[in-house]
Amino acid sequence: MPTTTTTSTDSLDSPDFPELPARSPLVSWLAVVSVMLGIFSIVTTEILPIGLLTSIGSSFTVSDGMAGLMMTMPGFLAAASAPLVTVATGRVDRRFVLGAFILLLALANFLAAAASSYWLVLVSRVMVGVTIGGFWSIGAGLAGRLVPAPSAGRATAVIFAAVPLGSVLGVPLGTFIGDTAGWRTAFLVMGVLSLAVFALLILVVPPLPAQAPTRLHVLTGMLKGLNTRYALVITFLVVLAHFGAYTYVTPFLEGVTHVGAGAVTVFLLVYGAAGIAGNFLGGSAVVRHPRATFAAAAAMIAAATLLLPLAGTSRVGAVVLLVLWGVAYGAVPVCSQTWFARACPDSPEASSVLFTASFQATISTGALAGGIVVDRSSPSMVMTLAGTAAVLTVIAIGLHRARRVPWPDPAPLRAASGEHPGSRHG
Repeated sequence: MPTTTTTSTDSLDSPDFPELPARSPLVSWLAVVSVMLGIFSIVTTEILPIGLLTSIGSSFTVSDGMAGLMMTMPGFLAAASAPLVTVATGRVDRRFVLGAFILLLALANFLAAAASSYWLVLVSRVMVGVTIGGFWSIGAGLAGRLVPAPSAGRATAVIFAAVPLGSVLGVPLGTFIGDTAGWRTAFLVMGVLSLAVFALLILVVPPLPAQAPTRLHVLTGMLKGLNTRYALVITFLVVLAHFGAYTYVTPFLEGVTHVGAGAVTVFLLVYGAAGIAGNFLGGSAVVRHPRATFAAAAAMIAAATLLLPLAGTSRVGAVVLLVLWGVAYGAVPVCSQTWFARACPDSPEASSVLFTASFQATISTGALAGGIVVDRSSPSMVMTLAGTAAVLTVIAIGLHRARRVPWPDPAPLRAASGEHPGSRHG
């Protein structure tokens, strides 16, 4: 989930958007901020358990691998719900849909905070997964309907800024709250924030009648494109590498680097700051050099995860490699969505759906695979296998360049109307 305007900018210029009714600039921008805060709440809630795995596992006497199911379930549900919700709610007012999903997120957080058994925590994570797929696929492209056309690009940037902030700050934030007030308080805080976002959405977002919905044949048509297939494979490998390892970074730091809970929080905050920097660095580079930027990010993840079992035994080595890892992963979402957007620029909403579904499904796969390895081996082995997957990502990107695959793929909608876009290399 990136901070790029590539996908959304295409949709913002679409003539399908009706003229906005007269609204004050303040209210219009508050509507943009409300959507941004919704995505921030969702992203933060999704990855909140990463920094709390050990404490939650101890509370319910489950292993780190079993606790990792909290990361596995939302991604799979999000991957399934992204296309289903987009198609099924094609005629429903978007404000109503967004509000309903934010309420569901609040309920999920409150259920996790009050859960008396681990299976109730998992139920709450199912609710989170449905929210991710539904809210993200719809909310990510709404900027052009909330502000006048000249401001649409900036509004899109504001909405997408929630992703790196939630992605890189969610884990240290959750770890800090969990260390100071208990893991249940972390979920309680997110539940209260979700309710506040719901109230803001209802107050400032105008009615947003549904427009032409995304059809299933557009999604299936995109899957026939070579660039889209490469995007799916590359996204799978690099996200598998990252979340397979990062889901279990807390057990690694505690067991291999031998740092206490307070130091883990500091380490993750350093990682988060590096991730924010990486997001903006990657976002500025990927527009002109999509393959090189993506390959560089994957190579840095490979270096960090492969070296952690060796250099991560010292605090200095662990911090240096976490900074490298943070910068690298900060660029990954923007690289992935940019690739999907360039593959099929005529279908921005469909591109967003495929990006969301593939990214979320792989988050779950990575967390599940990492959990299996950590239960049967060690956190160091998880890092080594993750580094191998990142190396395969670099190889896949190299193959795309070697084959000189032209951008974009034949767009499903354009192909259906008999138009044929010119190809270009990038």
